[in-house]
Amino acid sequence: MILMFISLNGQNPLQTEDYKNQEIWVDSVYNSLSIDQKIGQLFTIWVATKQGPEKMEEVANIIKKNHLGGLIFSLGNIKDQAIYTNKFQSISKVPLLIGMDAEWGIGMRLDDAFSFPYNMTLGALNDDNLIYQVGKRIGVHAKRLGVHMNYAPVTDINTNPNNPIIGSRSFGEDKINVSSKSLSYLLGMQSEGIMGSAKHFPGHGDTSQDSHKTLPTINFSEKRINQIELFPYRELIKNNLSSVMVAHMEIPSLEKEPKKPSTLSKNIITKLLKKKMKFKGLVITDAMDMKGVVDFNKDQSADVSALLAGNDILLMPDDLDESTKSIKLAIETGVITEKRLKYSVKKILMAKYKAGLNNLKPVKLNNIVSEMNTNEDKSLFEEIIEKSITVIKNYNDILPIQELSSNIAYVNLGDSDYNDFFDSLNLYTRVDKIDYNSIDELVNSLKEYEYVIVGFHKSNKSPFASYKFSEKEKEMLELISKENKVILNVFAKPYALMDIDTEKISSVIVSYQNNSVAQSKSAQIIFGAIGSDGKLPVSLSEDFPLHKSIKTKKIDVLSYGLPDKKDFNQVKLNSIDSVVNYAISNKMMPGAQVIVAKNGKVIFNKAYGYKTYEKKDPILWNNMYDVASLTKILSSVPLLMHEYEKENINKETTLTNLFPNNKLKNKSNLNLGEMLSHQSGLFPWIPFYKETIDSVTKFPLATFYSKKKTINFQLL
Repeated sequence: MILMFISLNGQNPLQTEDYKNQEIWVDSVYNSLSIDQKIGQLFTIWVATKQGPEKMEEVANIIKKNHLGGLIFSLGNIKDQAIYTNKFQSISKVPLLIGMDAEWGIGMRLDDAFSFPYNMTLGALNDDNLIYQVGKRIGVHAKRLGVHMNYAPVTDINTNPNNPIIGSRSFGEDKINVSSKSLSYLLGMQSEGIMGSAKHFPGHGDTSQDSHKTLPTINFSEKRINQIELFPYRELIKNNLSSVMVAHMEIPSLEKEPKKPSTLSKNIITKLLKKKMKFKGLVITDAMDMKGVVDFNKDQSADVSALLAGNDILLMPDDLDESTKSIKLAIETGVITEKRLKYSVKKILMAKYKAGLNNLKPVKLNNIVSEMNTNEDKSLFEEIIEKSITVIKNYNDILPIQELSSNIAYVNLGDSDYNDFFDSLNLYTRVDKIDYNSIDELVNSLKEYEYVIVGFHKSNKSPFASYKFSEKEKEMLELISKENKVILNVFAKPYALMDIDTEKISSVIVSYQNNSVAQSKSAQIIFGAIGSDGKLPVSLSEDFPLHKSIKTKKIDVLSYGLPDKKDFNQVKLNSIDSVVNYAISNKMMPGAQVIVAKNGKVIFNKAYGYKTYEKKDPILWNNMYDVASLTKILSSVPLLMHEYEKENINKETTLTNLFPNNKLKNKSNLNLGEMLSHQSGLFPWIPFYKETIDSVTKFPLATFYSKKKTINFQLL
């Protein structure tokens, strides 16, 4: 994909194509508001439908009492949020601007919504079009749910491996890569009419402290910040970025007043962002209830200071009533002019018009959950995972493993699920899981194995989850890599490898996250069903620098994954379940296993029922079958399919068409459709062996059978 970089410097990104109508609507709404209602437009509060109806009633009262401008939805489920969005919009004089923190999708906040991979996983991709598609799909989901603004993308450049708050939320440490991927994500959202909010300005990527708990300090020079941290913002501002979220950080090179958070700094917001960088969109504070800003100045309200610094939307105030009173008092005493208030309120109203709130429509509830969890989303997720997995070491081209007769062991490390990885490894050859009580026991158990696959699995629930190896695990890796060919697969942040001595390890694979798709695709890379394509988005060491990437080859073995929507009708594929279950329930068979593959890829593999009607032994995906009775199917049907694809035959093709020189008598007009659907009238089974048995004595005929063993018998 070629991204179009359109220079919009100096243009207001909130302005719509019908700006004259927009201006009329904004002026009309603004002039209808009282001073209290204008102040209310500045505030966006946090709402979690998970808190229940009683709490939601409180929110409704706050909307009416404080004349709120917007809501930021969080924890809950899709249907509840849709229901309360409709309710809250119906009671608000001015339609509410609905936002969400949905960096990796709506599933970041809602239990039953879809989640895409974290930004660092996306940062490993070579194809930015996939990030555009992520932004687009998140935009589709947001619009369907009545959300107008996503507080994303995260444009922080994560140059500090110990960053406690950004980490996997960042696309990586390369400003070019972060910029291009942030822009692709933004353009994808904007294509669906969803506004983005780049964060955390001017850059939260090189902090070692969490601004939720304290005020982090950035000690870089203004030159460094301008060259690195601000680089992505300049690119996004050129491309219609609607808003910027400002972080709570102390930055001495940009703000001389000690301990003053960037959120409250006029030098950083007005002078740098608005004037120097020419940004004319909305400026949004990070949450105003975070410790990084709450503890700064007790003499003046933080919300008043934030407004004076140049912010437009005050996100999640610590005490809404007090914040409202403080701003009103500041206006009455002239600290904040009405002109300043008008400036921000009109920008907020412009954003609402851009979001279509001049023609508000309720969220439709029918099919909303399924429409936000589609096969298209799942296919995109799978493609991203497959193309992000990164091989950073492959000594002697150990990958892919092609010697399937070798003894191969699997050792599990970490504290999270590994079952899909182990099962997927066993799709290709026998891999033994080694259980152990001590390191010595493990080392001894592995002596008979040529390859040892080590999976390091850490929790995938949050980008903030623990990701490091324990001291015992480090010792274990060091010992077994001295004796065996070790393939280490890390299902966690790549930073986990910074504590590991990988000199003796034969191969290292970074899969970034621990989910079922990553586990399956990683196993397929190990055995060559797919090749590796990812690149390291961060630097780990001299051996594993930024963008380290080793391409492994695909060999001629089956891969596994979702069907390509161009080749298969998913609805028809799903109907296999009903057909097989009908056959089992009507005792046509006790059980079955169905495998569908095309172009070397298995896209359906499912076991049903039992081996016998006694229902004691269930069919499993790894059962072995005697295929003697399937020979005619497995040999003839694929050949027929091949000829069908070449359009040499179709279901109406007759036996005479196939064998024009043969006398077929009453079989001449039978067609393939009839034969394949068992409607041809042919005998299902002809017992040819009876011709070799005496019809009277029932003994084998001497013509065909010998009573003496033939010496040196040779098969022809």
